[in-house]
Formats: sequence, structure tokens, C-alpha cells
Amino acid sequence: MSDKMKLHEVVAIRKGVKSRTYSELSELFKKAQKADLYSGMTREFQPLDDDGETFPPESRSVQLVAGDVLKRVRKLRTKFLDIEATQELGNLEAKADVEVDGRVILKDMPATLLIFLEKELSDLHTFVSQMPTLDESRPWTKDPNSNLYRSDTARTHKTKKVQRPIVLYDATEEHPAQTQLITEDVTIGHWSTVYTSGALPVPRKDELLERIDVLRDAVKRARSRANDTEVGEKSIGDAIFGYLFS
Repeated sequence: MSDKMKLHEVVAIRKGVKSRTYSELSELFKKAQKADLYSGMTREFQPLDDDGETFPPESRSVQLVAGDVLKRVRKLRTKFLDIEATQELGNLEAKADVEVDGRVILKDMPATLLIFLEKELSDLHTFVSQMPTLDESRPWTKDPNSNLYRSDTARTHKTKKVQRPIVLYDATEEHPAQTQLITEDVTIGHWSTVYTSGALPVPRKDELLERIDVLRDAVKRARSRANDTEVGEKSIGDAIFGYLFS
């Protein structure tokens, strides 16, 4: 790395370094546990008699040397520790203000906190967007004595089913009258209904969602500015392994 980089460049480089070093370290870890790779031998056969049967010498080379393994571990982990330190210590330097229409809402916010705030605001947007709203088919007024909304009084009929006979054929000298029972809905009174609700008015919900969007965009801009901060390369790996492997 160069002496100075943008924080967002360090973040991008870190991903690649982590992927490469952990891949190689995983393979090295598997090999490092196999005791036979550290072992070698040479042997020669000496017959008891000069005319006795002979066998060719045998040998097996040492494939791993513990000191070399630790050197490789140190090199790989030092690279990753240094890039991690550069990012994390850079985050302490990378700060920006969250501004809305020229007004500073939050001052000197570190990049890591801005990332967290962005997610929180996205979650809040989802929460508010799913809240119910007042039924727009009714007129509503704010109840001064509570946090509820009240509708105008709605007057509806209360009916009851009543059976009454009707004459199909009038009576004659030869036949009695023919009648039939029919059912009618008869109004027996009226309901006066006032609806109450604790839901959000649509304009208020729209206002809240817009404010969340505006602040979230401001946080994104601040995060971008914070990540544009130049940070110096940091080195901690040599100090750590200088103590561990000394």
C-alpha cells in the first residue's frame, strides 16, 4: 500500500487481502497438523556377509519445517493485521457531519456509526411504511381529550324482519280468501355511531416517510465524505509477532 489512501480504498483492499490470506492459511493449517510431513529419514542396508543379499538405500525428505511454517504464518497474518489496523484506526479519523438543508443534525459522526445509522433508518422506514392509516372515506377530527381521531356521527337504520299476511285471492261465496305470509324489513330505530381511531393520518405518514428518506440520504452523503478521508498505512503485525515468535 502507499503511505496515504482513501478509507474506502482501504476497505476495498481489505476484502481481497482477507480472502487471499485466509484461503492460504486454511491450507497451511491443514498441512501443519500432519506430523509425518515434519519427519524424514535415510537408511542403508549392510549385509552380515560380503556375499549376502543387498538392498538399495531408502530415504524420505522432510516436507515441512516448523520454523518455516511459522514464518509463513507470520507473513500472511502480518499483512492482514496491518490492513485491518489501517481500516480500524482510519475509522477513528474518518468523520463527517450529517446535514439537512444546511443544518447540522449530527456533528463529527464516525464512518462506522454512519453505516449503522443508515441501516437503522432503512429499518425505521419499513416500520412506518407498514403502519395503518385513517380510513380516507370518513372525515376525521382530532379528539382534544386524547390522542385519538373521531369521525362525524354516522346515522344508520336499525331494521327488523316482520312477517305479515297478504291476500292473494279475495273470499267468495264458494271459497275462503287465500293469503300468504311475507317477510318485510321494518325500521325499528336508528344507530348513531362515532368511530374512533389511533391510526396515522395519511399526510402525517407521508411526512414521516419523507423525513426519514431525507435524513437517510444525508447520512449516505456523510458516510461517503467520511470514507473519502485519507488515512495513513498502519503496521501492528511486526510488533505482535515480534513478541510472539521471538
